[in-house]
Amino acid sequence: MSFNVLVSDPLAEEGIEILKGFCNVDEKTGLSEDELVGIIGGYDALIVRSGTEVTARVIEAATKMKYIGRAGAGVDNIDTDAATRKGIIVANAPEGNTLAATEHTMAMMLSLARRIPSATASLKKGEWKRSKFMGVEMNEKVLGVVGFGRIGREVAKRAQSFNMKVVAYDPFITPERGAQFGVEMMSVEDLFKVADVITVHTPLIKETMHLVNEKSIATMKDGVRIINCARGGIIDEAALAVAVASGKVAGAALDVFESEPPTESPLLALDNVIVTPHLGASTVEAQKNVAISIAHQCIDVLKGGAAKYVVNAPMIPTELQETLEPYARLAERMGRLASQVVAGAITKIEVTYAGDLIEMRQNLKFVTRMAIKGIMDPILQQPINIVNAEFVARERGVTIAETTTEESHGFKNMISLTVKT
Repeated sequence: MSFNVLVSDPLAEEGIEILKGFCNVDEKTGLSEDELVGIIGGYDALIVRSGTEVTARVIEAATKMKYIGRAGAGVDNIDTDAATRKGIIVANAPEGNTLAATEHTMAMMLSLARRIPSATASLKKGEWKRSKFMGVEMNEKVLGVVGFGRIGREVAKRAQSFNMKVVAYDPFITPERGAQFGVEMMSVEDLFKVADVITVHTPLIKETMHLVNEKSIATMKDGVRIINCARGGIIDEAALAVAVASGKVAGAALDVFESEPPTESPLLALDNVIVTPHLGASTVEAQKNVAISIAHQCIDVLKGGAAKYVVNAPMIPTELQETLEPYARLAERMGRLASQVVAGAITKIEVTYAGDLIEMRQNLKFVTRMAIKGIMDPILQQPINIVNAEFVARERGVTIAETTTEESHGFKNMISLTVKT
């Protein structure tokens, strides 16, 4: 069977070549919504970056579509609800920019410590003011990493090579797991008190909105330096501007902002604040990596398999949908409830099935992963689904157990979810 793929935004050539080895590829960029609607019906897959708006109208016209791939992390330009309703898999490539974001964070930290942007601007104006740009060393400083996921761990590794002591906060990482990376895990409140440099690498959710604010800044060391290459909104920019102006915060470096472009941000007027226009993933290598990832996922889906980084709800096999879907919905809700009532870093998730359900034990992995998704999805930045839920949990040191028993305690079927912290 021959498949047709439309690439509607510029994509690295490495990804294009992978696709051409399996299917027909058309590269048509700069299409309007009307133009896209007019041709989309002839394609089995669509690959975009941030330029193409994949609206509900476009998806409705996509009569053959099986897959929409976003070569990058954000999927704000794709109507994922419309795609889900139509049974189209939407996937992204969140892992491709890990090293790019890590290195940008390190560049921001060192530039802030040695005041490189201000010194550059001064020298280019013909000035020679060496004493004005006295810096500080990172040697033996305490780096506080808020969010110890993929990027946070890579930042910690590089900071340790500068002989920095690294402390971290992450609700899913146990002290034992942190120790494996040579990092001391602690509460975010304690981290704010002890860190000389603070870098945030968390998703923007209700709990992290303005995590760095007037009150939390007041608990920090005098002369602390703050970096945000994660998501705009984690830092209260107005409060940070006041703290920098007063000297409480020695300097800040931001790649992301609550409103982009940040034309109204008070931080832009401060000499001790370094800013970049959301460049964390802007490297040649990162763009190549996301193109390769999204192309391989496209081929996997067109072959009848699953994408690794599914953003929307994955489909239950047709023949099992009526039977398993209610249990899957239940398991996910149980997980969401568990994530709200447990305290401490999670070390083990165990799902036990009893009753007639055990006759379908070979298909219960779907339900188990929906329980894991329910636990982890509200907190983690990366999309969690049945494809990657178990992988992400194990990556964070969480043990997964799935068991069956005939002891159903009088119920026809029963699911028990146990979370150990």
